[in-house]
Amino acid sequence: MLKKWLVQPDFIVERDPEKCIQCQVCVRQCANDVHEYDEDEECVFSDGSNCVGCHRCATLCPTGAIQIKNAPLEFRANSSWTPGLLRDAYKQAESSGVLLSGMGNPQPYPIYWDHMLLNASQVTNPSIDPLREPMELLTYLGRKPDSVASDGASGSASLATKIEPQLELQIPVMFSAMSYGSISLHASIALARAAKETGTFGNTGEGGLHKDIAPYGGNMIVQVASGRFGVDVDYLNAGAAVEIKIGQGAKPGIGGHLPGEKVDAAISATRMIPAGTDALSPAPHHDIYSIEDLRQLIYALKEATRYAKPISVKIAAVHNVAAIASGIVRAGADIVAIDGYRGGTGAAPTMIRNNVGIPIEFALAAVDSRLREEGIRNQASIVVAGGFRCSADVVKAIALGADAVYIGTAALVAMGCHVCQKCYTGKCNWGIATQDPYLTKRLNPDVATRRLVNLLKGWAHEVKEMMGGMGINAVESLRGNREHLRGVGLTDRELSVLDIKAAGE
Repeated sequence: MLKKWLVQPDFIVERDPEKCIQCQVCVRQCANDVHEYDEDEECVFSDGSNCVGCHRCATLCPTGAIQIKNAPLEFRANSSWTPGLLRDAYKQAESSGVLLSGMGNPQPYPIYWDHMLLNASQVTNPSIDPLREPMELLTYLGRKPDSVASDGASGSASLATKIEPQLELQIPVMFSAMSYGSISLHASIALARAAKETGTFGNTGEGGLHKDIAPYGGNMIVQVASGRFGVDVDYLNAGAAVEIKIGQGAKPGIGGHLPGEKVDAAISATRMIPAGTDALSPAPHHDIYSIEDLRQLIYALKEATRYAKPISVKIAAVHNVAAIASGIVRAGADIVAIDGYRGGTGAAPTMIRNNVGIPIEFALAAVDSRLREEGIRNQASIVVAGGFRCSADVVKAIALGADAVYIGTAALVAMGCHVCQKCYTGKCNWGIATQDPYLTKRLNPDVATRRLVNLLKGWAHEVKEMMGGMGINAVESLRGNREHLRGVGLTDRELSVLDIKAAGE
């Protein structure tokens, strides 16, 4: 076995001996064996080589004796061989394995939401005060008719046109697909409860529907992925909508993997696989090799759910995403979900997460424009995901053409995630991305639910404030209204692809 003498730690742990009272809270709280109590010396020692920077020990230290700092060791400056690439090469030279990472792409690529500014009303179009006037965030996801007709006389008219099944959202924000297995049951329950309380939807991911989450099925989207884990007719009818997962932003073109050591009895029952076996999702669906195949699955799912639920198709944001989305709509999908390259994940090969896919901003602009040009924009709603961090990102996405957004990392952060990007180890010290019973009990689902509800309520207030500032009182009037966006620090080509004007125009 090779000695790992070239792999340097990412963090150092500093302990103030004057403040440390040897209470051993840090020893009990760290799942990565950073802290150890020496009974002979009656003293706690820390080894930073295992530290992932989750801050659990520093946060819970009763005397504030612990500080986590970036490792001071620096490499010779080299624009080609950055410290990150050097460390990756050292790790692979010693392990020969595929480098794994959790969460989203951390590379310093442009975040285009930060290069867009919103319009505001001044004189000719007065702003609206959301504290004193009604503001409408109600959003419907699903296929809309080309036109509507009514029956009856004025005052007693009823809609004659048949409306396809819709998801009704009180706020145009939903929780992304996060499977039970990749996150703990407590985290899954908190997401489902928060979705119900705020009038939005969560997503089971590809891990099936746990019996404790089934009561919230009316606010859950159930996913059909390539592995078909947990999928049967009861599962399909338990949710409010069905989502076919073709790809995800963090790892376009590849499947998923839940290690066998995480597949306990509860996950085994939920995913319908033997306990202790790896849950491997194939890269492709083995019954989908064309748009025609996808159409067959869409209508098979509609038949299985008696045409009572919208069918969504989730794809990763890739170079030809507009053409793909057009085919998906024509295949009968009611919702197209697009996941950008900053989308989070429990585990993905580092090289794929950091180098495959395109920003959600460009994918959204391209898809919305393509569907409008083809006259089929009303035939499917667009939901986007991949790095939405705040309410301003949501408003800009809707103005760019989205009907609603998915949030994943933001929801985990609300529950306490510190984005240490080590989800794949199963040693989440905050009880979120783990199945270890000792760790999962650290996340109180009641507290987590309240924090998630608070986050969405806060975002809803801010969205209303921004809409009011534009002189808009309904989210429907904002959708696809790119005149409310202006670009700053963008090239002419970037402005052209986004189809927005430069600030000052």
